[in-house]
Amino acid sequence: MALHFGVFDHIEPVPGLDLEQIYAQRLIQIEQLDKAGFYAYHLAEHHTPAVHSLAPSQNVFLAAVSQRTTRLRFGPCVYVLPLHHPVRLIEEITMLDNLSGGRMEIGVGRGGVLEAYFWGQDSDVEVNYARYQETLAIMREGLSHEELTYHGQFYTFDTLPMRMRPKQSPYPPLWYMRNIETAAMDGMNAVLDVPLGEFDAYVKRYRELWEKYQGVGALTAQGTEPRIGLIVHMLLADTDEEAVAQATPAWAAYRWNLETPRRLEAEKRGLTQFLGARMRARPAGVPAREVPSERYILPARSEEQERRRMNPGGLSNRVIAASPTSMRVYLDEYVETGANYFICSFQWGNLSHEQALRSIELFTAEVMPHYV
Repeated sequence: MALHFGVFDHIEPVPGLDLEQIYAQRLIQIEQLDKAGFYAYHLAEHHTPAVHSLAPSQNVFLAAVSQRTTRLRFGPCVYVLPLHHPVRLIEEITMLDNLSGGRMEIGVGRGGVLEAYFWGQDSDVEVNYARYQETLAIMREGLSHEELTYHGQFYTFDTLPMRMRPKQSPYPPLWYMRNIETAAMDGMNAVLDVPLGEFDAYVKRYRELWEKYQGVGALTAQGTEPRIGLIVHMLLADTDEEAVAQATPAWAAYRWNLETPRRLEAEKRGLTQFLGARMRARPAGVPAREVPSERYILPARSEEQERRRMNPGGLSNRVIAASPTSMRVYLDEYVETGANYFICSFQWGNLSHEQALRSIELFTAEVMPHYV
């Protein structure tokens, strides 16, 4: 089975650069991804007071991506659906799919209660989830029909003409992050961020759930094999030691960008009730994210195999710091899980444009050809 490769991106601040420079450099990188044969570029959505997402209006940036690429597919990973008006979303998805000649991908999610609070919405986790479900249902209906009729808790539409149609039918492919049961139940591709040592069980469970909800041998609504893959931040260099030396401060900067600004703003405003357990609260009835590995009979692995499944560099199970040789050792084990997609993140924390381009160059020249 061929392994396809994608890229996940936050677009974080880069020391010494303004927004114009950051955008310009990222588009250069994306052009390289297009030429190298990556499948898709996935862009996250986060809003102020977060600082780790400098393209909070994903569609604006993705419109530029559509004009700078010819083969690369692209889309949000994810749209935080409670923060979007569904008709505006339908219209902009349709525009992007046509601007790109049918290369749009759609990741969806519900986001968190803290972000909902700063957005000016009800921060109750159940209301947030209800907004997600309703917006998703309206989006799918409006993209796939000539008229939109929907009577819900938050929106009501009666035979509203859908005058613009997406290029792809019935709509662009859908993706869901971090919950394979939700993904399989709703006919979506799946993106995870678990350790590779646990990933076999998630792949097996996703395929099992896909057959349960979609049918044995079923394809996605677009007629493609469902994709499942891990997101891994990475830095490649000529040697493992060089990669670790560069990645260590960058990973610390990434963790600060991801976690600290929102926490400090919440504490300053006396919103500590949104931190900790409540920030991670899940709606009632939502399937668990975790897959019990004991339910699946997996081949016993030797100590050497277990070592090969650990992320090179030893910084975290979410980041790889490696030479191309060590990266291939890891990916050899990755292929054994049965996954058919692998999602790289090349610029994160305080990594420079030059460091990201070097990682892309090494990955596309010395790693990708072994798996496509």
